[in-house]
Amino acid sequence: MFWNEEKSKKPYQAPDDIVDLTYKISCKCLPLDHAYTLSSAIHKALPWFSDDEHAGIHLIHGAESGNGWMRPDKASDELLFLSRRTKLSLRLHKDRLDDARKLTGSSLDIASHIIDVGETEIKPLSTQSTIFSRYIISSETETEDEFLHRVYNDLQAMGVEVNKLLCGKSNEIQGMDGNRIFTRSVMLAELKPAHSVKVQQVGIGAGRKMGCGLFIPHKGIAAVSEAEEELG
Repeated sequence: MFWNEEKSKKPYQAPDDIVDLTYKISCKCLPLDHAYTLSSAIHKALPWFSDDEHAGIHLIHGAESGNGWMRPDKASDELLFLSRRTKLSLRLHKDRLDDARKLTGSSLDIASHIIDVGETEIKPLSTQSTIFSRYIISSETETEDEFLHRVYNDLQAMGVEVNKLLCGKSNEIQGMDGNRIFTRSVMLAELKPAHSVKVQQVGIGAGRKMGCGLFIPHKGIAAVSEAEEELG
């Protein structure tokens, strides 16, 4: 008798070449729109950061950010009050981890709000099937359909199979010289684990050093539908 049972497949494990390095921080509050000022402070503290193609900055969010899918009105006029659990996070190649740990013990001036930077922890990229980006650079003249089509094409160019692609809220963040950068949030669902990790590694579009184009895991597409219903 010949009996060939299919061997159980091992769960996919994300490679460790690109990771998030999180820092404990002490800071009471920050401007809600702190993309440019935080980016400038990081670049000043880590001179190599600007030339590193893998490096990115996650903007800091509190509980009131609606898990990234909702935002307060008049963001430029508001402050973000931080809890003790709030962390600063950089997306980095593993070869830069020791260099980035030099931020520990320093203080970052974010528009006259001081972040005291503490100890670090490495956070691997997620294999979760649902991920989202709070900010992907767009323009006010680009329609939602045009935007989604462009994002779809970028994902196809990466070899990523797209099952569900959802556009969320639009936003504006301050760029250099006071210029405003128009962005949209995007959610991807039902991704294969390897494809989810690929998108997190590469990102979509420009501006990763301003918090744009970076993807993080999300609790699920149903939660967004519920949030949209509440807003409606």
